[in-house]
Amino acid sequence: MSHYELLLTHIGTILHLQYLIPLVAGTAIGVIGGALPGVTITMTVIMVLPFTFGLDPLQGLAAMTGVYVGGSAGGSITASLLGIPGTPSAVATTFDGFPMARKGEPGRAVWVGVWSALLGGVLGGICLIELTGPFASIALVFGPWEFFSLFVFALSMVAGLVGKSVTKGLLSGAIGLVVTVVGPDPILGVQRLTMGLNFLEGGLPFLPVLIGVFAFAQLMPDVEQIRPTGQDHASVAPKRMSLQVSMLGTLWEVLSRPFLLVWSTLVGVLIGVLPAIGGSAANIMAYDQAKKFSRRPEKFGTGIPEGIIASESSNNANVAGSLMMIMAFGIPGDAVTAVMMGALTIHGIQPGPLFITQHPGVAYGIYAAYIVALPLMVLVIWLGARFWLRIIMMPKAILIPIVLVLCVIGAYALSNTMNDVYVLALFCVIGYAMVKGRIPLAPLILGVVLGDQIESNLIRALATDPDPWLFFTRPISGGLIAASVISVIFAMWQHSREAKRAAAGPEEEEDTDF
Repeated sequence: MSHYELLLTHIGTILHLQYLIPLVAGTAIGVIGGALPGVTITMTVIMVLPFTFGLDPLQGLAAMTGVYVGGSAGGSITASLLGIPGTPSAVATTFDGFPMARKGEPGRAVWVGVWSALLGGVLGGICLIELTGPFASIALVFGPWEFFSLFVFALSMVAGLVGKSVTKGLLSGAIGLVVTVVGPDPILGVQRLTMGLNFLEGGLPFLPVLIGVFAFAQLMPDVEQIRPTGQDHASVAPKRMSLQVSMLGTLWEVLSRPFLLVWSTLVGVLIGVLPAIGGSAANIMAYDQAKKFSRRPEKFGTGIPEGIIASESSNNANVAGSLMMIMAFGIPGDAVTAVMMGALTIHGIQPGPLFITQHPGVAYGIYAAYIVALPLMVLVIWLGARFWLRIIMMPKAILIPIVLVLCVIGAYALSNTMNDVYVLALFCVIGYAMVKGRIPLAPLILGVVLGDQIESNLIRALATDPDPWLFFTRPISGGLIAASVISVIFAMWQHSREAKRAAAGPEEEEDTDF
């Protein structure tokens, strides 16, 4: 039987109530967990895991696959409506989703993201079924030199996310890299920059850093606008917003940009296949690529659909890429697939190169659960759409304290320690100071995501062979280094072009036909 005949057979299996109920429950829980700031998909799937021990392997994996797919889309709801990414992989969605919602189009912002997630997920599913073998072969030839060069290439794209000041963008990226240096050395475990503080000995956890930077940065400008009477601009404006949205219209906005959709999906799949990068980097990289290819790059960050499409399609395609990694190598591509791998091991199933041939029922069951979870995700969000969109109608004087409390709870629940709350408070101040200084936040987040990987792979490469020229002479590594240089040069040219346009005066730009 072909791939798709087996897939259809197992889709029929998944639609049986014994598998469909865990999948629906997991998808709904994933959307809620992804939408709540600070909860994250990882935390949600960890909470679901104990309830799967009494189920058969495919039932448990269906539930966790639902959490993964639902959570990846759910993060965009909070990102668009509140400007705070519900999950780290929805960071780039805030750049255009939140401005679009603030301009009076919250429904459009949410549904452009949802349809992008669905279509990106479907394309990613095709890649999952067709390309698992070939992608595994490519990843197998990656050594520490190639991984180092790949991460440098990803970080080099920070030049495209720095707004009007390259210096401030590079400063933001440098701050992100410094964050990863605090705590133990990734290879030897030697403590660095802890300043004698015990709670820094484990390093600065990514989630509290992310919540602190984005939560305060997005909320404090609204706090400053709250009037003594209790009325504020943000609480009045949403009441004039229409909660109605044309489903076909928003779907067409995504379908009418096929190049953007396909390219962003491929970025998401590729980053998902390579371990330890994850959706946090994939959505920012896809957003940057969309900006570089756009005929109106200066509009990014003002609330245009291209930014949302790029972020959400790559974000959900990244799920497919991460599943490829665990099924082909037995190596978790991210924290969520690490939990799924643990669940497989508990049931006596070892993922890896022989997984598909030895356990075809489970393997194709995962494919089927992923495909079925995508329309279920849309259905869950549609049924709760009125609830999601009404979030923004709450007065900011009520909403902001609730969001901040959820952020603190989410940071504390990460490891049940006040240390993470202290980190959150520290980066609330840093994020607010950066916003006041007009320093972009995205490069900082990318630096935090990639810093440890850059350092650890550099050390591994030099420990294997101290010859630094190998970074340039190994074909894949050298190609990625060259791509990094080209990316920086292209970004500098793009900034120069935007500066000339600004000097010449505003001109009407035609919409891109991505």
